[in-house]
Amino acid sequence: MTPSPENPAPDNGVEPVAGTSPVTSRRMLMLGAVGASAVVAIRPALAQTAGSVLNCQIPVPDPGRAGSYIALDGTTVPARTLGAFAPPSRPYTGEEVRQALQGGMLPNSNFLSNRAYLNYIRRLQRGQGGFTCYASLQMPGN
Repeated sequence: MTPSPENPAPDNGVEPVAGTSPVTSRRMLMLGAVGASAVVAIRPALAQTAGSVLNCQIPVPDPGRAGSYIALDGTTVPARTLGAFAPPSRPYTGEEVRQALQGGMLPNSNFLSNRAYLNYIRRLQRGQGGFTCYASLQMPGN
């Protein structure tokens, strides 16, 4: 509705922007408010995502290969294979893996078992337990 002398614009405290109607000005204000609330809502979500990446778990080996040992090259082999390593007693967290990938050591591992476990983790593929967690560690900012 266009304001006229017979039908003035409602006084809602919104000043129209030059060349726009009061309705258009209200829409611009509402869009601005929606945009601001979206920014406020996204920041905590990103922080929560970063936190969950560090707390996610990577089982070695994944449940589909439970009982297998891990060879130095990261492949799974039958239990008690000479030169292979028994699986760790618990899954590793994303934070533990991230630190190990940056030159640290996985908990309860020695030089060779750490290398075998990290090689296993690097070989993870879609569908394997821990893949999503490992893929998340590869994202920029993690």
